[in-house]
Amino acid sequence: MKQNNIEFLEPPFSRFLFANTKMAWLWLIIRLYVGWQWVEAGWGKVHSNLWVGSQAGVALRGFLQSSLVKAAGAHPDVQGWYAGYIQNFVMPHAAGFGYLVAYGELLVGIALILGIFTGIAAFFGTFMNLNYLLAGAVSINPILLLLQLFLILAWRVAGWYGFDRWALPALGTPWQKGSVFK
Repeated sequence: MKQNNIEFLEPPFSRFLFANTKMAWLWLIIRLYVGWQWVEAGWGKVHSNLWVGSQAGVALRGFLQSSLVKAAGAHPDVQGWYAGYIQNFVMPHAAGFGYLVAYGELLVGIALILGIFTGIAAFFGTFMNLNYLLAGAVSINPILLLLQLFLILAWRVAGWYGFDRWALPALGTPWQKGSVFK
């Protein structure tokens, strides 16, 4: 049986918004804003003994305890399955997760500000925001999550005013070798 390969093209507006370097200025503004939010959050944690120092994990345990409280009641903010994950996996390893959170936030922020591996950095930022939301912490997380989803969609040009302008052609993508690997 012969299969037909059908390719669905992007609408012109989507192609312009997410793949045209004329829109790189917009993604630069969004990238810098989101990156700064991550650097600011990570910087405070990296310089706190409660996150990565002699008392690593204390701050994270406190956050997680408040999340577990939100898992109770008729309409919980934290779902039971996620509360189980927190209680049985994250809490016993809170010190290690403290380091992971602190340095993860900082590295995502630095990568976004520099415009290096922008799509990957936005993906990991989105992953962290999803975990914070699942743990019942709303704050700025929904806004950052939405902006990062757009950065993921615009990965081809979101780092145009940054190091991705040179890194992506040099390193390539999983489906296309860059000049370094040819």
